[in-house]
Amino acid sequence: MKRIALAFMVLLTATAAFGAGKLTLMQNKPEIDAQLKAYAATWGQKNGVTVVIKSIGGTSGGMGPQLKADYAAGDMPDIFAFDGLESFKDWEGIILDLSKEPWVSKTSVAFKYNGKVYGFPVAVEGWGMAYNADLLAKAGIDPKTLNSYDAYKKAFEKLDSMKGELGINAVVSMTASVEMGWVTAHHNFNSLLANGLPYGDLSVVNDLLAGKVDMQRLQEYADWVELLFKYADRSILLTGNYDAQVGAFATGKTVFLHQGNWVDPNLKAANATFKMAFAPHGSMKKVTDGIFVSAPSFYAINKESKNVALAKKFLNDMVTTTEGQNYMVKEAGMIPAFSGINLNPDGQLSKSVQQWAAAGKVYSWDQYYFSGDFRDKVLTPIYNQFAGGSITKAQFVDLMTKAFKDNAQK
Repeated sequence: MKRIALAFMVLLTATAAFGAGKLTLMQNKPEIDAQLKAYAATWGQKNGVTVVIKSIGGTSGGMGPQLKADYAAGDMPDIFAFDGLESFKDWEGIILDLSKEPWVSKTSVAFKYNGKVYGFPVAVEGWGMAYNADLLAKAGIDPKTLNSYDAYKKAFEKLDSMKGELGINAVVSMTASVEMGWVTAHHNFNSLLANGLPYGDLSVVNDLLAGKVDMQRLQEYADWVELLFKYADRSILLTGNYDAQVGAFATGKTVFLHQGNWVDPNLKAANATFKMAFAPHGSMKKVTDGIFVSAPSFYAINKESKNVALAKKFLNDMVTTTEGQNYMVKEAGMIPAFSGINLNPDGQLSKSVQQWAAAGKVYSWDQYYFSGDFRDKVLTPIYNQFAGGSITKAQFVDLMTKAFKDNAQK
């Protein structure tokens, strides 16, 4: 009875200390929804609070519109994710300054603005072209040679001619539907912005934001997009969702996957045991020897929340407790963004990202210097039309050029 009474007192103390009995977190990584909910349930039980996880992303749409709707309804989450500068500016007025939080000294990739920390990095992630090393070996292709447009074109042609022998449906698993615009107008778009440039070099970004287009670079990029679309599984390309795209690769029906290391939990669930890793994107004629690595998104705390202290504890515990560390690395399969965590992810693609990063062969994530509306409402339909064949490559280049010039005038 004493133990029960003591436990009850601890629960009452925790509830009294942190106020309300519910904490809400909205995040943009549906692939870790189950793992985050499981951790949140355990943490919530330990702290005497109900933690509600809302996952918005993938085929369920963008977080921006949902956050705006929730804000208008007076139902803003206590913690929410944002993906970069433009998203931060949308919510700057209600995002809490986290500069004095204990975890800040343990990371080099927190989101900072005007010298203050506003974003807790969810993880370190990366992407290139994920490949099935076993199928490449069977086809006699060395993945180390996949570092330019011409190298990929040659490899794709050979693999396509061996579809029956390899047991594949297509060379590439890629999506270009409007609902999956984050694959094209976010991740693939970044090849145009950052491939082959020193980390943090914003020269291409700044030029495009000013409406100045390097036509040779854009043309080479268009060649790369065309190549991916040509050798992609047609059904997945035009109508496939996230699960269909990752599933085709996981089951050995494609050799390449246009996604990042965040798919590791999905591949594990599908029992994909073949050897895999990342190769660079082939969006240029010249050789590029690196993949795109950064923090994908950040957790912000709503400073208007009644649960600020509880929200701070939730984030800090994720970094400092055994349960939090195990969730990030072992359950969600993420590469931790914080020092002092001795666990390493089991996923092969996460290990590949770590290897590229350790070698210093990394390029920036620069897509978030452009607004979500520009990426989702302007660029995504252009990729979608190109994939569907309703516009030519020349028209793709013209529409992209016009989009940048129009965006600069706003």
